[in-house]
Amino acid sequence: MIAGMNPRLDLQPYVFCTGGTPHAEALASFREDEGLSQILPFDAAHEAGYDVSLPMSRIVLEVHSALEGAGLTAAVSRALDRAGIACNMVAAYHHDHVFVPQGDADRALGVLKRLQSEKA
Repeated sequence: MIAGMNPRLDLQPYVFCTGGTPHAEALASFREDEGLSQILPFDAAHEAGYDVSLPMSRIVLEVHSALEGAGLTAAVSRALDRAGIACNMVAAYHHDHVFVPQGDADRALGVLKRLQSEKA
């Protein structure tokens, strides 16, 4: 999966939010014991009054990642950790999504492209 992950940067900034009610523009949401967590487009989060002090960029791993597959998340997070880049991984049905602080997006994309080429 790593050799075919084809990381692609989404230019839309996002914000991780908690509390409130489900938002129509949420990219993703998860109900935790402490309440609702959502990933909202930056503008929607700002308009709804959420803290937008940590905008995140999303890198889509375009490989179809199998739900039972092993190693992709570990390899990606390890490579970003070695580069000193924080990440939040979201695994969806078709693809995995890597959220990094917006200021680190280009560098993170480069790290992931190098990782892919090393495994090709």
